[in-house]
Amino acid sequence: MAKKKSGNTAKAAKKAKAAQKIERTAKKKIGKQKKVEDDEDSDDDLEGILEKLRVEWEEAHKITEELADGPPSRRANATLTACPNGNHLWCIGGEFFSEDGKAYFYSDVYRYSPEKDEWRRFISPTCPGPRSAHAVAASPAGGGKIFLFGVEFSSLHQNSFHHYRDFWCFDVQSHSWDRIDTKIRPSARSGHRMAIWKHFIVLFGGFYDPGVTTRYLNDLWLFDLQEYKWQQIEFRATDLRPSPRSGFSFLPTADGIILHGGYCKEYAKGKRPVGVMLEDTWFLKMTMTTADSANTKPSAEPLLVKWERRKRPSTAYAPALRSGCTMTLWTAKNTGVLFGGVTDEDTGEETLESVFWNDLNGYQLAGKGKWVSMTLKRPKAKGKAAGKKKTPVTTYKFEEPADSDDEEYMENVPATPQTPIVEVDPDDPLLTTPIPRYNASLAILRNTLYIYGGIYERGKREYTLDDFYLIQLDKMERYTCLKESGIVIADEDDDSSSEDDDDEEEEDDEEDDEEGDEYTENQGDEAIAVEEKDADPSAVLEAEAIEPTADEQAALRLKATAFMGVFKDRSPEEVLSTPLPGETLAMFYARSRVYWAQKAHTATEHQGKQLRRDGFALAEETYETYKPVLKEVEKILAAAGLDEEEMRQRAAGGGVRVEQSRNRR
Repeated sequence: MAKKKSGNTAKAAKKAKAAQKIERTAKKKIGKQKKVEDDEDSDDDLEGILEKLRVEWEEAHKITEELADGPPSRRANATLTACPNGNHLWCIGGEFFSEDGKAYFYSDVYRYSPEKDEWRRFISPTCPGPRSAHAVAASPAGGGKIFLFGVEFSSLHQNSFHHYRDFWCFDVQSHSWDRIDTKIRPSARSGHRMAIWKHFIVLFGGFYDPGVTTRYLNDLWLFDLQEYKWQQIEFRATDLRPSPRSGFSFLPTADGIILHGGYCKEYAKGKRPVGVMLEDTWFLKMTMTTADSANTKPSAEPLLVKWERRKRPSTAYAPALRSGCTMTLWTAKNTGVLFGGVTDEDTGEETLESVFWNDLNGYQLAGKGKWVSMTLKRPKAKGKAAGKKKTPVTTYKFEEPADSDDEEYMENVPATPQTPIVEVDPDDPLLTTPIPRYNASLAILRNTLYIYGGIYERGKREYTLDDFYLIQLDKMERYTCLKESGIVIADEDDDSSSEDDDDEEEEDDEEDDEEGDEYTENQGDEAIAVEEKDADPSAVLEAEAIEPTADEQAALRLKATAFMGVFKDRSPEEVLSTPLPGETLAMFYARSRVYWAQKAHTATEHQGKQLRRDGFALAEETYETYKPVLKEVEKILAAAGLDEEEMRQRAAGGGVRVEQSRNRR
């Protein structure tokens, strides 16, 4: 009985052990299943995170493409570039100055498709900031890339003006921008030019304007597209190279780069800056060195560069001297095509006589280079001329008396106008030529030249154009206007009124001269005293003896900075009543004495010498008030590179820099 009971206990234990084993197995299965489920959930979470990041990145880099009504809005100093591996034109950036003095800068990208006559606009959150006067170079590598360097930018009211040194790459296929940051790179500038030779981007020249004086550059930089790094090419002092300049032509050839023309300013001490148009031509010879055949060692300098000046025979044809012209490469004919420009004659301190051009010229790059005039071909006459309209044109005819043989009379006989009838052919291809302009945007696709916009001036007004033309260079038959400009240019504009103003100014100048002579003859003691005070070094030492505290110096610097920022926006009266950096009390009073005499006359009934004394007292009081701020401004200007003589010359000119339009650079 006991044995039977013991057997049942053993069976029960065995069953319990089996049940435990089954339970453990079940738990393991459940654990494995849960682990699998957890892993699946984890994978789902990871995929969700990655998807979320992808969506966020796409939103941040979303490129908006829209069909445009036509060419870009009116702008100057944009770039028009032929697609390096397609049949499109790319227009990037630009600037527009409105008649109310506001400056608008653009960062948009436009693409033109000739086969559809269609413009499309691309907007990207990661694109470069608004800019003008930048430079681009296009490469077919990687499906097509457009490289962009530099920028010129101004605030809306032109209170601040900046240059930048950022470097970007635009992908033609994806329409996306990538910024290329390198530790070594060219300095900030605009008005420079770039070209691609083999796997190098070549950058030269430009200008930098910190707001006081313009510094033109002639440094040469290379960007290696294989190693993605910049390198400055150093030249010896004895090596030939082009002078500093901006706005020049820069075209690649099989053996190097052609540089032609440009613009700069000459700064002579004691004289005002003078704009200079350049017409010299240079060739940057570039040679890739190979390994030494004897010992197969690589050359220390894999790329050799050398500047060579191209001399032109005095009898050879060349376009008229000009600036603001644009040249682009006609690859099929190995020729640079130049259009437009402006020739300035600096006739006075604030006067420019300008001639604007709309001619086409070609520069054959091969050999030593050769200029050719590219004129339209006149159609052959077909029988009798039909459809010609008669237009009156005024000419002049000398009326000779029937009985007069007096030679003296014939030499001085007045000319009387007559109006003959001349014939004008409405099919004359010359009538299709765009109006003259400078800084037009040019690009060539195959054998077709495209011309967009530019700037034209008449009288005192400047017109930014937005018309769009093409011409078949291999036929040279006529221009085709793809989009007319909606700008109406008045026939006479303000010429007549400006002449009247000039006459009035001359009369005023004569009156001022007479008054000035009288003032010189009867110069009061106050003028002599102020000259002696300016010349007295003890007075300067006494003024410099008291040094401001650190807090006072910081407050003074803020006032000086504010003074420089708002001075250009002051009214004529405020300019007269405010002394300038580098201006002595004698200089300040000499240019504004009439203003102070008028101020004194409104407060007193004094006349003659006493009135001048009162006026001088007001001027001196104002000068002393501004003196600490002016001293601080002079320190800022000196740090920017302006010496004392330049400050005095600037002050002698009334504080307004006599500059040609920034677009001329």
